[in-house]
Amino acid sequence: MPGRREPFASVVSGAALPDQEPVLRRAHLIAALVALALGGFAIGTTEFVTMGLLPDIAAGVHVSIPSAGHVISAYALGVVVGAPLIAALGSRLPRRALLVGLMLAFVVGNAFTALAPSPSWLLAARFVAGLPHGAYFGVASLVAASLVPPRLRGRAVSSVMLGLAVANLAGVPAATWLGQHMGWRSAYWAVAVVALLTVASVLAVVPARPAHPGAGVRTELGALRRPQVILTLLVAVVGFGGMFAVYSYIAPLATDEAGIARGAIPALLLVYGVGGVVGTALGGRLADVALFRSLVGAEVCTGLVLASVLVAATHPASLFVVVFLLSLVASVLVVCLQMRLMSVAGEAQMLGAALNHSALNAANALGAWLGGAVIAAGYGYRAPAAVGALLAMGGLAFLAASAVLRRRELASPEGRAAAPAADDVPVAADVA
Repeated sequence: MPGRREPFASVVSGAALPDQEPVLRRAHLIAALVALALGGFAIGTTEFVTMGLLPDIAAGVHVSIPSAGHVISAYALGVVVGAPLIAALGSRLPRRALLVGLMLAFVVGNAFTALAPSPSWLLAARFVAGLPHGAYFGVASLVAASLVPPRLRGRAVSSVMLGLAVANLAGVPAATWLGQHMGWRSAYWAVAVVALLTVASVLAVVPARPAHPGAGVRTELGALRRPQVILTLLVAVVGFGGMFAVYSYIAPLATDEAGIARGAIPALLLVYGVGGVVGTALGGRLADVALFRSLVGAEVCTGLVLASVLVAATHPASLFVVVFLLSLVASVLVVCLQMRLMSVAGEAQMLGAALNHSALNAANALGAWLGGAVIAAGYGYRAPAAVGALLAMGGLAFLAASAVLRRRELASPEGRAAAPAADDVPVAADVA
């Protein structure tokens, strides 16, 4: 019913807290989620536009293309370092203020990128730009989840992640076109402008949210002592690494194996972007229905789709279909991993939510490295798909370990009393 107010939901316990302020009205809620997603759009655009502008960047700072590729690694390193560090150190800050601070730091990183006079300055600027990445998505996910009732948390978090998916679909192509026609630096200026718009939007429509009571560095780092957190991170690094094993080499796979013309590669990437948007929206709904089972199903489907690349990559039409499906199931997996980490992190909500993006960047490095290794060994551009399927099986092994551990925890009265409401690992009662 329009305008109906419902109890505000605690992200930590999953229970309604009647003494908290009510959730937002529909129009205000949508505006707040769009503002949070806008930051994700800016982050996604800056992360992936570098790939499309790499030759222009190399020429602009007078280095080889392989040397220019180090700026991609510098950004990823910033994400891996920044997510846990900022989440732990910033855990006591009000969440809206932290979001604004992260976006302003992101503006600085992209402005320095656009102004970088030398390769060394460019590397440093990309590292700085990557630092707020994981922490922003973690804090934004927590804020989004706090704005809705428990049954809608997955969809709220997926709304934030949708900004990243739309960036792949529209932001990256637009910024690439801008950089090619107006100079590569213009792309990063454009990202900085979008980030400033995010700051203004967050201040205008996102409600203030205090830090979690008792938050602190020690509390946040306590997440790293939780076996379920570690297992979920391993699922992200290994299980999601399979997708990157294939996607990192999608262009030569399409041209050399499927016989797709080089000029059709943008169309293939567009299909990948559409799959990401559909999968992100679907992932939020599935996470709300059954989080752990959806996570397992997404990992299984990722492995099956990766294995199908071995056959599908021999024909253009089938490759387009399998690329769409790979993007879809991988995006469902990302949303479910985000929700799973928020569920099992206990009081270390900030770090748990932020670590997902550190793990995904580690997955990027692992998948690309293993995929490149089998190609260099002479097995061809379809071989990374076999590596990817094996990595997905590894992710399933960690999920199985997580389920076994959960059953053991629930076998004791203490474990059952401490069980978070959002954790739906399939024990016997859950399956029934």
